[in-house]
Amino acid sequence: MVMTALAALAWHRLAPVEQQQGREKRPQAVHVVQPEVQTVRDRIEAVGTLRSRDEVVVTSEVTGRIVAIDFTTGQQVEKGQLLVQLDDRQAQADLAVAEARLADAQRQLRRAQQLRNSNSISQAQVDELRTTVNVAEAERQAARVRAANHRIVAPFAGVVGLREFSPGAYIESGDPLTTLDASGEMELTFAVAERFVGQLQSGQPVNSVTSSWPGEVFQGELAELDTRIDPLSRTLKVRALIDNSEGRLRPGQFMSVRLTLRQREALVVPEQAVLLQGDERYLFVATDDNTAERRSVQLGSREPGKVEILSGINTEDRVVITAQDRLSSGDALQILEGTDDAIPASELIRQES
Repeated sequence: MVMTALAALAWHRLAPVEQQQGREKRPQAVHVVQPEVQTVRDRIEAVGTLRSRDEVVVTSEVTGRIVAIDFTTGQQVEKGQLLVQLDDRQAQADLAVAEARLADAQRQLRRAQQLRNSNSISQAQVDELRTTVNVAEAERQAARVRAANHRIVAPFAGVVGLREFSPGAYIESGDPLTTLDASGEMELTFAVAERFVGQLQSGQPVNSVTSSWPGEVFQGELAELDTRIDPLSRTLKVRALIDNSEGRLRPGQFMSVRLTLRQREALVVPEQAVLLQGDERYLFVATDDNTAERRSVQLGSREPGKVEILSGINTEDRVVITAQDRLSSGDALQILEGTDDAIPASELIRQES
C-alpha cells in the first residue's frame, strides 16, 4: 500500500515535466539569404489612350449641296488641300454683285475728288462717298468669305477618316463630313503618383506597348506636365509624345507606358521575404543564435522578384525567405542549405510534418 502511494506521488511530480517537454516547439526549418546591393531604377508603369497631336471633325460652316469630294479614306493630305466642294454658284454671284458695287462706288469717289478740286462740291459729299466705298469694300470681303466657306479645306496636314456623305447630298451647317488626324506624333496621357513628381521633367524617354502590335516597343518622350495634382487620386496628369512616323498607331488605341526615372545603388531582398500586416511591412531575420527576429522595414521600388529595402536591415543580416508566415519573434530556427528554389515550400511542409 505504501509503495502504491509513493508511485502515484512520483507520477504526479514527473508528469508536468514530461508534458512540458512534449510541448516544446521544434526549430522551424527555413531558408535564408543575405540582402544584396544592386542597381535599382524608379520606374513608372501606367496606361492611357492615344490621341492625335492635332485632331478635328471636319464640318461645314454653311448649308449647301456637295458637288465634289476630293479625298479618300486614309489619305494623307496637306494643309489647305481641298476636301469637299459645295455648290457655290449663289455665293459667287453675290461676290460679283459686291465687286460691281465697289467698283461703282470707287468711280464716284474719284469723280467727286476731281470736282472738289474745283470747289464744285462740298467736302461733306466727298466724305460721304468715301464712306460708301469703305462699306462696299467690307461687303465684298464678306462675300468672298461666304464663297470661300463653300470650299472645305484641311486646316492642317494629316490623315482623313471615313466620309459621312456622298456627292449630291444636301448638308446643314455643322454636319460632320469626316475626321482629320495629324499622325506623325501621338499623345499619350497618363497619371503619375505624387511621390514621383519631383523626378519628372520634359524630355525624359518613355517606352510604350500595345496589344495591336505584340512585341513592338514604341519610343517617345515626356512632353507636358499638368499644373495640378488630383486631390482624390494624389496623381499628376502627364502627357507623352509617341513617335508614329510609320503610321501604325491610331487615335483611341489603348497603350501601356513605362517611364524610367533615377537609378541608384540600393539594398534588395527577394519579394517573397516581405510580409504585410495592416500598414506595416515586415520580415524576419535569423539572429546569431538562430532565432527569429521580426523587423519592420520601409520599402522602395520593386523589380521583378525583388524589392528595395530603404530601412530596417543591413547587408550582414540573414533574411528568412521561406516559412516566415509561421514564425514569431524568438522562435528557434533550423537553417537549411541552398535556396527556396532547391526545396519547394510544399516539400518543406511535408518534411516538417
